[in-house]
Amino acid sequence: MRSFLLQTRESFWFLPAVFGIGAVILAQALVVLDRTLIGAGDTIVFLDALSASAARSILTIIGTSMLTVAGTSFSITISVLATTSSTYGPRLVRNFLADRANQIVLAVFTSTFLYALVVLLSVRSETDAGGGFVPTMSIYVSVAIGVLDVAVLVFFIHHIADSVQITTLQHRVQADLLRAIAFVYPNKADARGNRESRPLLTDPAPVTTATDGYVQQVDLVQLRRVAENADVIIDVVAMPGAYVVAGDSLVRVSPPTHEPEFAKSVRASFSLGTARTPLQDVRFALQQLVEVAVRGLASGANDPYTAVTALDLAATALVNLLNRPPAVTALTDTEDNVRVLVHWPEVDDLMHDVFAGVTTYGLDHPLVVDAARSLAERLLVVAGPSTTELLRSVINTLPRPSLPN
Repeated sequence: MRSFLLQTRESFWFLPAVFGIGAVILAQALVVLDRTLIGAGDTIVFLDALSASAARSILTIIGTSMLTVAGTSFSITISVLATTSSTYGPRLVRNFLADRANQIVLAVFTSTFLYALVVLLSVRSETDAGGGFVPTMSIYVSVAIGVLDVAVLVFFIHHIADSVQITTLQHRVQADLLRAIAFVYPNKADARGNRESRPLLTDPAPVTTATDGYVQQVDLVQLRRVAENADVIIDVVAMPGAYVVAGDSLVRVSPPTHEPEFAKSVRASFSLGTARTPLQDVRFALQQLVEVAVRGLASGANDPYTAVTALDLAATALVNLLNRPPAVTALTDTEDNVRVLVHWPEVDDLMHDVFAGVTTYGLDHPLVVDAARSLAERLLVVAGPSTTELLRSVINTLPRPSLPN
């Protein structure tokens, strides 16, 4: 269920479906209200009466134009997705799929078409069976929605033009990274969690997965509840970002328990998908920012300024990370007994991911080398003892760029 909700969050069909159902319901409700007002002999003084042919023309124009605009908007979005995939990396496409603005624009246009279609079906001329009926209020509402759609179209053009800019894309990736850091390394840890207790497991038994995929999310609160109810310790083997195949271990349980319901509850705490996501996978979120930098250094792009900007944005996230306490490694119950063990990435490993890309692909670009050195020196100010050694090694490894005379 959790995996399904994650997929709908990053889909182009969910919001159009919800808006479409709402548009049909609204159209039917307003048509019924129009019938009630006409049956009671009431009129709305500020709305001019319309003939059946005029009503059909208005609704036809609104419906067909909005469906055309929706198709054009969708084509533009697909074009942007293709450009982003080829230029900045296929893993960044999810930023556009998960963009609420793009989803809402498509939903507004398609739901306007459905609204106009449903109202159009209710229009009757005097020669039609059942007598004439023109839902005046419903038609004027469709006109108001059409005016709103024009504003939405203008917004969409501005939004999509802003979205394709590399700086906008990099800031979105940075925002994903900051959210992941805040989740994995919270400033204020759960009262039932600690960063030091790592009890040894005696004779642990695995709980395996029945499906393949990347671990996208782990519901640690539910997993702690499951462990507490079964009076066991659960060691999470497959952390977010890990790829598992059927039969691989998700967790290890001590003391062992073979209750089918227990295994089912453990599996329900894991969300598997076809791709990694940055929701709880801080390493993947950081790798996305590094990927943007590395692609900027490709021979076809040859854009070191993109890499420099990516390193600057990484500085914000990494300084934020180093100023936080260590990640919680054990979740405890109300009696302070350890129930769930987790294995978040080490800070040194995250630092290595950033500088490995630069030292591999950016040594021929003095601007990038200088930005990487500045990043390392900035992080050195707030780094702990172990990370300090890594950063000093990076600074000593990076050549000093030769400046022109």
